Amino acid sequence: MKYTDEQRIAKIKEYTDKLLEYVKKAEITRETISDDETIQWTLTTPLYNIGEHAYYLSDSYKEAHSDIPWSKISGLRHRLVHNYEDTNWNIISDILFDVLPDFRTQLEGCE
Repeated sequence: MKYTDEQRIAKIKEYTDKLLEYVKKAEITRETISDDETIQWTLTTPLYNIGEHAYYLSDSYKEAHSDIPWSKISGLRHRLVHNYEDTNWNIISDILFDVLPDFRTQLEGCE
Protein backbone atom coordinates (compact mmCIF):
# COMPACT_ATOMS: atom_id res chain seq x y z
CA MET A 1 0.00 0.00 0.00
CA LYS A 2 1.26 3.42 -0.89
CA TYR A 3 0.71 5.94 1.89
CA THR A 4 0.31 9.69 1.57
CA ASP A 5 2.53 11.91 3.69
CA GLU A 6 -0.43 12.63 5.94
CA GLN A 7 -1.09 8.92 6.43
CA ARG A 8 2.58 8.34 7.21
CA ILE A 9 2.57 11.12 9.80
CA ALA A 10 -0.57 9.62 11.35
CA LYS A 11 1.21 6.25 11.55
CA ILE A 12 4.31 7.84 13.06
CA LYS A 13 2.15 9.54 15.69
CA GLU A 14 0.33 6.29 16.43
CA TYR A 15 3.55 4.29 16.85
CA THR A 16 5.10 7.03 18.96
CA ASP A 17 2.07 7.25 21.23
CA LYS A 18 1.88 3.48 21.66
CA LEU A 19 5.58 3.23 22.38
CA LEU A 20 5.55 6.00 24.96
CA GLU A 21 2.47 4.51 26.61
CA TYR A 22 4.04 1.05 26.72
CA VAL A 23 7.21 2.39 28.32
CA LYS A 24 5.11 4.15 30.94
CA LYS A 25 2.70 1.28 31.67
CA ALA A 26 5.43 -1.35 31.82
CA GLU A 27 7.52 0.95 34.02
CA ILE A 28 10.50 0.49 31.73
CA THR A 29 13.70 2.11 32.90
CA ARG A 30 17.07 2.67 31.32
CA GLU A 31 18.34 -0.29 33.32
CA THR A 32 15.66 -2.68 32.09
CA ILE A 33 16.37 -1.64 28.53
CA SER A 34 20.03 -2.51 28.99
CA ASP A 35 19.34 -5.82 30.72
CA ASP A 36 16.21 -7.31 29.19
CA GLU A 37 16.39 -8.67 25.65
CA THR A 38 12.60 -9.09 25.42
CA ILE A 39 12.12 -5.40 26.17
CA GLN A 40 14.83 -4.53 23.64
CA TRP A 41 13.00 -6.45 20.92
CA THR A 42 9.68 -4.93 21.92
CA LEU A 43 11.00 -1.36 21.83
CA THR A 44 12.85 -1.61 18.54
CA THR A 45 9.87 -2.69 16.43
CA PRO A 46 7.98 0.61 16.76
CA LEU A 47 11.24 2.55 16.37
CA TYR A 48 11.98 0.98 13.05
CA ASN A 49 8.35 1.38 11.94
CA ILE A 50 8.62 5.08 12.74
CA GLY A 51 11.88 5.24 10.79
CA GLU A 52 10.42 3.40 7.83
CA HIS A 53 7.54 5.85 7.51
CA ALA A 54 9.90 8.80 7.98
CA TYR A 55 12.16 7.48 5.24
CA TYR A 56 9.32 7.36 2.72
CA LEU A 57 7.95 10.83 3.38
CA SER A 58 8.23 12.96 0.25
CA ASP A 59 11.22 15.25 -0.07
CA SER A 60 8.90 18.25 -0.25
CA TYR A 61 7.23 17.25 3.02
CA LYS A 62 10.59 16.79 4.76
CA GLU A 63 11.74 20.17 3.47
CA ALA A 64 8.54 21.83 4.69
CA HIS A 65 9.21 20.37 8.15
CA SER A 66 12.98 20.61 8.17
CA ASP A 67 13.07 21.27 11.92
CA ILE A 68 12.59 17.51 12.38
CA PRO A 69 15.71 15.40 11.75
CA TRP A 70 14.08 12.99 9.30
CA SER A 71 17.39 11.51 8.13
CA LYS A 72 18.40 10.66 11.71
CA ILE A 73 15.03 9.03 12.32
CA SER A 74 15.25 6.89 9.22
CA GLY A 75 18.95 6.28 9.90
CA LEU A 76 18.07 4.79 13.27
CA ARG A 77 15.71 2.41 11.51
CA HIS A 78 18.44 1.30 9.11
CA ARG A 79 20.87 0.81 11.97
CA LEU A 80 18.40 -1.25 14.00
CA VAL A 81 17.43 -3.43 11.08
CA HIS A 82 20.86 -3.98 9.54
CA ASN A 83 23.20 -3.79 12.52
CA TYR A 84 21.06 -4.88 15.46
CA GLU A 85 23.82 -6.76 17.31
CA ASP A 86 25.79 -3.53 17.73
CA THR A 87 22.89 -1.53 19.12
CA ASN A 88 23.94 0.87 21.85
CA TRP A 89 21.11 0.56 24.35
CA ASN A 90 22.16 3.74 26.13
CA ILE A 91 21.43 5.64 22.93
CA ILE A 92 18.07 3.89 22.58
CA SER A 93 17.29 4.85 26.19
CA ASP A 94 18.20 8.46 25.46
CA ILE A 95 15.91 8.42 22.43
CA LEU A 96 13.01 6.93 24.38
CA PHE A 97 13.26 9.12 27.46
CA ASP A 98 14.81 12.34 26.18
CA VAL A 99 14.01 12.65 22.47
CA LEU A 100 10.76 10.84 21.73
CA PRO A 101 8.45 12.99 23.92
CA ASP A 102 9.72 16.17 22.25
CA PHE A 103 9.52 14.54 18.83
CA ARG A 104 5.87 13.70 19.50
CA THR A 105 5.20 17.35 20.32
CA GLN A 106 6.94 18.42 17.11
CA LEU A 107 4.67 16.15 15.12
CA GLU A 108 1.69 18.29 16.10
CA GLY A 109 3.14 21.02 13.88
CA CYS A 110 3.12 18.65 10.93
CA GLU A 111 -0.53 18.91 10.11
